Amino acid sequence: MSGRPGKRSAGLLLFRRTGDDLEVLLGHMGGPLWARREAGAWTVPKGEYDPDEPAWEAARREFQEELGLAPPDGEAVPLGEVRQANGKTVTAWAVEADLDPATISPGTFLLEWPPRSGRTREFPELDRVAWLGLDRAREVIVRAQAAFLDRLAEHSP
Repeated sequence: MSGRPGKRSAGLLLFRRTGDDLEVLLGHMGGPLWARREAGAWTVPKGEYDPDEPAWEAARREFQEELGLAPPDGEAVPLGEVRQANGKTVTAWAVEADLDPATISPGTFLLEWPPRSGRTREFPELDRVAWLGLDRAREVIVRAQAAFLDRLAEHSP
C-alpha cells in the first residue's frame, strides 16, 4: 500500500420501529451495473468527502444529495466505520426518523453507456429506496455495511 489514505464516505442510516422490529432505509445503487442485482447492491445513503470536511457534515450533505431531502434531525447514534472490499472506508450514523420513499428525488451521475460508445447517459445515484427489516437488509446490503445493521441492533433495545 502506498501509505495514502483511501477514499472515505459518510452516510446516515435511517431507522424506524415497527412494533418490536426495526426497519432501515436503504438505497439500491443506480446505473446499469447494478440494474439486475439485489444482493450487495443496496447501501446506506452516503457519499465521498474530502479529509478537511467533518464526516458528520459530509453524511448530512450526502443524504441531501443522494435523496433530495433534508437530513432528519434527531439523536445521531454513531455506528463507527467499516472498510469495504473496494478499499473505501465508510462512516455512518443512525437516526430514528420516518420518510416516504416516494418523496425522494435522487441525485444523478453521468456515465458513458454503453461502454466505448461515445454516448453519455445520466443515471440516478440511487434508483430506489425502501424500508427493509434487518434480516432482509442483511441479505441485500453491501457486505461490509452489514456491520452497521448489527451495531444498530445492539444499540436498540
